[in-house]
Amino acid sequence: MAESKAPRATTNRSTTPGSDTFKDYISSNWAERPGDLPEPREQSPFAAARRAALSALHPGKRLVIPAGRAKVRSNDCDYPFRAHSAFSHLTGWGSDIVPGSVLVLEPVDDGHEATLYFRASAGRDSDEFYANPEIGEFWIGPRPSLVQVGADLGLTTRDLGELDAVVSTVDGDTLLLREADPELTRRIDDVDSARLADSPARASAEADRASDTASSDDLARDLGELRLVKDAYEIAQMREAVQVTGRGFTDVVADFDEILAHPRGERLVEGTFNRRARADGNTVGYDTIAASGDHACVLHWTRNDGVVRDGDLILIDAGIELDSLYTADITRTLPVSGRFTDVQRLVYEAVLEAADAAFAIVRPGIRFREIHAEAMRVIAERTAEWGFLPVSAAESLEPDHQYHRRYMVHGTSHHLGIDVHDCAAARRDLYLDGVLEPGMVFTIEPGLYFQPDDLTVPEEFRGIGVRIEDDIVVTADGAENLSVGIPRTVADVEAWVARG
Repeated sequence: MAESKAPRATTNRSTTPGSDTFKDYISSNWAERPGDLPEPREQSPFAAARRAALSALHPGKRLVIPAGRAKVRSNDCDYPFRAHSAFSHLTGWGSDIVPGSVLVLEPVDDGHEATLYFRASAGRDSDEFYANPEIGEFWIGPRPSLVQVGADLGLTTRDLGELDAVVSTVDGDTLLLREADPELTRRIDDVDSARLADSPARASAEADRASDTASSDDLARDLGELRLVKDAYEIAQMREAVQVTGRGFTDVVADFDEILAHPRGERLVEGTFNRRARADGNTVGYDTIAASGDHACVLHWTRNDGVVRDGDLILIDAGIELDSLYTADITRTLPVSGRFTDVQRLVYEAVLEAADAAFAIVRPGIRFREIHAEAMRVIAERTAEWGFLPVSAAESLEPDHQYHRRYMVHGTSHHLGIDVHDCAAARRDLYLDGVLEPGMVFTIEPGLYFQPDDLTVPEEFRGIGVRIEDDIVVTADGAENLSVGIPRTVADVEAWVARG
């Protein structure tokens, strides 16, 4: 029978009845639940192919990839759970993942056998289903059964309690995604430490331990690099994420009158977009940036507590995460009044020119870093043309100068997918210095930001921040801008706001 004590901070206020009469009554007279098994979900064969690719990289090694656990927000209240991206990528499980689940790939002669361990639903003979607010179905809803999840994902499934047998036998051939579940990592390290303590060759064993940790780091790297090239399912998810994100932007434009009337209009922008994210997806893929006026010069402005004034530009950087956990990442900079001023238009068109120039060179075979270099060429040329640089554009572009970077300190592109900054653990020679391949998905997001107190620019430029960000997929002979349908030219943006 499952443990029934109240968890964390609830023991001092639990009023759950404990009499045998109550327990007998609440465990009886329940209807039979349907036993139908789901068809395998669409991503199941794609996840199997990803597991096979990982297996080929680590022959003979046991691989342990946890989903992670819910994180405490305060006392007994948790943040909404989101599994580790590598776990979702390898299982095909998305927003419905059961916290605490663990994927284990056991080595066999021809690769690996995959087993998914998770805590299945408790029977009515247990008091867990009503007495435990962390996992009881009266509190959080029913959990699926082992056979249901196995059919859904095309995986062998076992109860989480059986993972203890795996943990007790860890050795130098076990690789763990250490960052995903600190508690499981501690348990495995304790077993490993005990194994080493019993080793007659202690010094050699300690060296093996260091090697094991390094190998686990390689596992984390490989899990990131597996996502550099997206499969057909992932690209379809990216298309859908971009589509629903566009609806979120349109919702915001439609609410501009109310946004302008509120003393914290930026919060209304955030709220309107988040409403669409929850309606059409799982949630937002990252904290929405709703930056009006000179707040747009703060690259990660997520306080979103400012007023939105007529005549402002508002920079909105937002993306919707689907139930599959794939997310878009789009930025549009809009004139709240419906018309750009002359200076706003000048800055906007320079940023758009940089974005279009970067997109124009994207094709298989070029280096990822070339995209940024092309955008920076335009940024340097325009800021030099306006007289903001102490040298020519060509001189500024030299590595030991870079004066133009004062006005755009961030990079132009990052990989995108199941994480907003996807493949972050990939090696530099495969990421920044990597060669583009069909199926890669990334952003192009140049900007210009003139701080309100920047004395290197004329007063009329100060406080203007513009960024345009699109989501790009590399094709066999070039690239496709997945977000091109979200208005981005001056004329289209002004017409969009006017319609709203």
